[in-house]
Amino acid sequence: HLVGRAMIRRTRGERIFNICNVTVLGVVALMALYPFVYTISMSLSSAAEAMRSGLHLYPRDISLTSFEMVLANPDIVSGFINSILRTVSGTALTLFFTCLTAYPLARKELPHRGALLFLILFTMIFSGGIVPNYLLIKNIGLIDSIWALILPHMLTAFNVIVMKNFFQSIPESLAESAKIDGASEINILARIYVPLSKPVLATVGLWTAVSHWNQWFDAMLYITNDENQVLQTFLQRIVIESSVEMIEQGLVDPNVTQFTPETIKAATVVVTVLPMLLIYPFVQKYFVKGIMLGGVKE
Repeated sequence: HLVGRAMIRRTRGERIFNICNVTVLGVVALMALYPFVYTISMSLSSAAEAMRSGLHLYPRDISLTSFEMVLANPDIVSGFINSILRTVSGTALTLFFTCLTAYPLARKELPHRGALLFLILFTMIFSGGIVPNYLLIKNIGLIDSIWALILPHMLTAFNVIVMKNFFQSIPESLAESAKIDGASEINILARIYVPLSKPVLATVGLWTAVSHWNQWFDAMLYITNDENQVLQTFLQRIVIESSVEMIEQGLVDPNVTQFTPETIKAATVVVTVLPMLLIYPFVQKYFVKGIMLGGVKE
């Protein structure tokens, strides 16, 4: 009887905990979601609706003028294309060279494997800094080139360690069987390890793509021509500049009145984050599995 009452009390406590947990997490989720909802609402609102005080959960007076002004600007269009080119090329090169680096490190027969791992981990703690990096990019002639945005981020120690640990979780008997059949190391990597590593490839690819897509500071340092500039740098300029400066730079049409600086900023933000939101659902199923398996230690 006492055990039954204890179980009932414990069950009631669990129910109360679940209710409190769902309530708190729901409030936190709403707090995190509202800025995004607010931005979408502002981007679709007319000037009068944008200047209305209070919550903006949905646009009461819909206007697409802000999107028309943003998408009609040649700098925004070229920046969007440059960002896509940077993200696609940078992600593909990162996955390729990370696989080539992680595979030999995952093989225990690699000579001086411990020393090589130490050198890779060393780069996670110490770096040259902004000035040496800029001088390096300048001396090799990459200023105002998209390669200045891709090559420095092509290979990172963290991605190499994650992929190496995932490769080590693959049974070595598969590689040994392939060697008996005459397969080379490249064939083993391409035909066995890579097909079995879709979760970690999707995870590292997503990390890299999001990082490239959100980067703006390196483009501000290394890119001097607006035709080669990325979208995020234009977004950074628009967010911190006033409507007068935007009109002077040709970012908006002064004859159109169905917009405000806030709606222009909101529309630019939506255009910037939309591609990542469209890609994420397709790699989400691999994301958690790739992190868990890639984090297994030796």
